[in-house]
Amino acid sequence: MARVTVSKQERKILTHSLIGVAIMIGFRFLPLNLPEVTPIGKEVIGIFLGTLYLWSTVDPIWGSLIAVGMVGFSSFMPMGQVLKECFGNPTLIQCLYLMVMSGALVHYKVTAYIGRFFLTRKFTNGRPWLLSFVICIGCFIMAAFVNAFTGIFLFWPVLYDVFDEIGYKKGDAYPRVIITLVVVSALIGFPVAPFAQNGLALLSNFATITEKTMGTAIVVNNAAYLGISLSMGIICIIACILYAKFILRPDVSKLKELNVETMNRHPLPPMTLSQKLLGGSFVVLVLLMLIPSVFPTLPGMAKLGSSTAGIGLTVTAVLAAVRIKGKALIDVPAVLATDISWSSYYIIAAAIFLGSVMTDQSTGVSAFLEYMLSPIFSNMSPIVFTIALLLAAGFLTNLCNSLVIGMILQPIIVSYCMQTGANAGPIVTVMILFVLLSAAITPAASPFAALLHGNKEWVPTKYVYQYTIPLVLIELVIYVFLGIPLANILM
Repeated sequence: MARVTVSKQERKILTHSLIGVAIMIGFRFLPLNLPEVTPIGKEVIGIFLGTLYLWSTVDPIWGSLIAVGMVGFSSFMPMGQVLKECFGNPTLIQCLYLMVMSGALVHYKVTAYIGRFFLTRKFTNGRPWLLSFVICIGCFIMAAFVNAFTGIFLFWPVLYDVFDEIGYKKGDAYPRVIITLVVVSALIGFPVAPFAQNGLALLSNFATITEKTMGTAIVVNNAAYLGISLSMGIICIIACILYAKFILRPDVSKLKELNVETMNRHPLPPMTLSQKLLGGSFVVLVLLMLIPSVFPTLPGMAKLGSSTAGIGLTVTAVLAAVRIKGKALIDVPAVLATDISWSSYYIIAAAIFLGSVMTDQSTGVSAFLEYMLSPIFSNMSPIVFTIALLLAAGFLTNLCNSLVIGMILQPIIVSYCMQTGANAGPIVTVMILFVLLSAAITPAASPFAALLHGNKEWVPTKYVYQYTIPLVLIELVIYVFLGIPLANILM
């Protein structure tokens, strides 16, 4: 009989999986006194803590699926209702079809033209730091409206070719700096769009929490949120570039020889009609999601604003139906198979669902948080509270997944605002933006930080910490002095 060998990595995954499931099942039996928390609440807290552990140690898809399944086996609600509440959530459907649309831009290489546009601006000739800024802005925009991975995976290979062309080698300072800045720019862009990715997940979760605890859902205005995220994002990128130029000061003399003609040696073919229609359709989709927030009083805007999941589905269906030269504008099965981040999808699905479960009145978790935190925060002014929240967010998000920390901090915001009557909109907006964009320091913070840590050939681990810690602190200062006032003005 053949002997089955188990690798060290397989044993590690199995061990972490067993620990995570043990936390989910065993937490409810611990002799802990948690005021206000019900027996159902202890079950739910155990599932939540076990999910955090699995997300941090093993495959996020497995951790998300077992989390949803364990809620179905708990006393909270039957499995059929769990599946309906989790995978039938309109926010998750909206995320899925936005992923399909943004994935199609990658699949049909529309993003290659976007990247080439940023790298071939003549005004950057002989201006290394202006070129660096344009690269970071390009990555920021892609992360905001397409996908954060797309910007990184597009610009890194292009930069490697540039390094080879002009003589930079692994170990040189400028490659380390710009590769890090690309990831930091992607993180700054990641939470920008209020209708996509983890920003949407946290905004939706906050509306659910406030509806359950305050009786009225607090819905953050998409246009105001986007105005804050875009303006603050650009300011953060400018500050990061200035830090790199004047504090890190890598040698950029070789970049002065780089010009647009060098980049155009291998030109892309002209865009096809299909690529142009696909890019235009994505712009239309984004506008359809923003218009209700910008012009809420126009006829039909309320209906349009409440149908954002259907908008994504409809646009995708139309593009799948339209044929050019016998081919659909979007081959949905092909995009789903190769260009969707399913780990992100399942994390968002589980996060939104667990956020709703944790704050349900039957668990007593919200009452527990209010009981524990009210003495700490009740005497703080809204400004001081928001600063304390951002400090906590920046620290915790680099110990654990940023989406998870955002979920944990939201009930604290609700509790504070209920106690003091403070306006929750500005507080939750700057928290969501900062908790997601500051997840740059450790591999556990975000998959983008993990990607940077994995690129040891170009950026050894010590330099990741050396660069990202000051950059996150710079972002914190910017949000304290500019982000909080701007959010209070616009909201």
